Amino acid sequence: MGDVESYVNLLRREIALRAPQYNKYQVISIFFGGGTPSLLSTEQLGGIMDAVKEGFTLAADAEITVECNPGTVTAEKLAYYITCGINRLSIGLQSADDGELARIGRIHDYKTFLETYRLARAAGFQNINVDLMSALPEQTAASYQRTLAQVCALAPEHISAYSLILEEGTPLYVNQKDYNFPDEDEERELYYMTERVLLKAGYHRYEISNYAQTGKECRHNKVYWQRGDYLGLGLGASSLIANVRWKNPDGYADYAACVEKARRAAKERPAPERPAGMEDYVNYLRKSGCQEVQPLGRQEQMEEFMFLGLRLMEGIEEAAFLNIFGVSVDAVYGETIARLAGQGLLERAGGRLFLTPRGIDVSNAAFAAFLF
Repeated sequence: MGDVESYVNLLRREIALRAPQYNKYQVISIFFGGGTPSLLSTEQLGGIMDAVKEGFTLAADAEITVECNPGTVTAEKLAYYITCGINRLSIGLQSADDGELARIGRIHDYKTFLETYRLARAAGFQNINVDLMSALPEQTAASYQRTLAQVCALAPEHISAYSLILEEGTPLYVNQKDYNFPDEDEERELYYMTERVLLKAGYHRYEISNYAQTGKECRHNKVYWQRGDYLGLGLGASSLIANVRWKNPDGYADYAACVEKARRAAKERPAPERPAGMEDYVNYLRKSGCQEVQPLGRQEQMEEFMFLGLRLMEGIEEAAFLNIFGVSVDAVYGETIARLAGQGLLERAGGRLFLTPRGIDVSNAAFAAFLF
């Protein structure tokens, strides 16, 4: 495993190598995530931002987000973020209950989160997301309601609220028998409580797990759900460009080899710009070290359009489906739509299809219905 400075240098090299393929694009959002990027020094993060600005064309109002854990930033670091163009912060609180935080292995407490939040406001951040989690070990309806109330009192512009998923191999997964978790009914009540409390506090639900003040929806994440093009750079990063999906290697040594392959491929011949011929582009990606390169066929594109778009409360636009695929959504999914509507899971209005409240509750089953 290389050190942080070596990784940052590799990432800057990859940015410079990949950028020429996408100079016809205008970047509307950048998201520093996949770990704790706030641990990077100002010089390291600034160097990455410089590489991005040198290689890509950024929209004047580009949304630029950095994920951070409480206690990993200082007033000086936050002021630097503002200076270099970062205008959105995503803080991983998870819970305002210190006992709950300790049980899920978080090293911060609520006081540390408050200090980070206040430093961010003092630095000038006017767009902050707070991550919350429900169904935690020993969590009760009362403790979760306190968390929601305390966060709403701070009035962040955006709140992401997820239920805990026990990942195999994690300490919490291994030791789960040592804790009491909310049962299915209790977990469902926490889920409903989230929407009730946040709606009353002035947040609207625009995606299954995301709530925002008016005009503060996360632009970057909406690109994922609407199947826009996005380029992932760095360890394990995933991309979707012109209906081709791929990812970078997860391990440092493999990632370094990937960047070297990209260098050699670029030296042999100029990288094809997108859009280009699909076969030519796919071959170049594979030759330049990208993994799991998957050209999406028309059927796969339709499936993704439906099950990703239906994550949004506004659902999918029927005219957009027709425009992209040259066929009406009913011609492809008429029977499925009728069945889900008959079950009270799907509704149609204003040229859109969207999940009903009941459909949101069983969204995975609804999504699966659109897979051929």
